[in-house]
Parts: sequence; C-alpha cells; structure tokens
Amino acid sequence: MSTLSSTDDSKENTKSIRSAIEEPSNPYYLHHSDSPGQILVSQQLTGENYTSWSRAMLIALFVKNKLGFVNRSIAEPPGIDANLFNSWIRKNNMVISWILNSISKEISASIMFASSAREIWLDLKDHFQQKNGLRIFQLKRELMNLRQD
Repeated sequence: MSTLSSTDDSKENTKSIRSAIEEPSNPYYLHHSDSPGQILVSQQLTGENYTSWSRAMLIALFVKNKLGFVNRSIAEPPGIDANLFNSWIRKNNMVISWILNSISKEISASIMFASSAREIWLDLKDHFQQKNGLRIFQLKRELMNLRQD
C-alpha cells in the first residue's frame, strides 16, 4: 500500500509543479510569443558599449521574468525532479539564446559553449566591464585636470 501512496504523491507533486510552471508569474513560464530567435535589446554588444547593453539586457530579462537565470536567484535544480530540471534547462537555454542574439558574432564565438546563462553573463562582465572601468577612470582624471579660464 505504501508504494501506491508514494506513486500518488509523486503524481500529485508533478501536477503541482506543472501548474506552477504554467502560472505567468513563475520564472519557468514561457509566453507563446517567447522564442529563441527573439532580440530583446536594440543594440548589440560590441565591447565598448557593455554598460548600456548590460543595463538594457537586465531590464529586458526582468520584464520577461527571467532575470534570475543570470543573477543566480534561479539556480539549477538538482536532477531529482526530472520535470523541474528539464524545465530549468529549457528556460536557461532560452535566456542563452536571447543573450547570443544580442551580441556581435565575434563575441558570441567566445561564449557559445557555456552551459548556463549565468556563466555567460559573468564571462561578459569580467571581460568587458574592466575596459569601461579604465575609461571611466581616464574621463574622471581628465575632468579633474580641466580648468576654467
């Protein structure tokens, strides 16, 4: 009898997860208009525009309720629940495709095989935010050296 009970519990748990995933407020939910070919931001990341590009992407991902895939608030679930794990993989890959669609071909070649949207996000941040930091320092130094006649 305990086997029957555990099977019923498992089915009920699967139904509960499915209904939660189908809820629009759930980050695992995909709207029928969401597709891997979608372009979420108007400007492609070219390297020099990392700050404005990342801000635009964060806003777009927030609106899509997928920000957690890059800020790690939606971590990869353990493989114990196959439905939840597979759903996470699909949504993570959707976010990866949105990121890849918004960066130049030269940049995308270097991150194409990353396994998570979070990993790609951190790689881009590490690589391009530093360049902007140097430019900001240079601009601040130039501003400090300006004199009014």
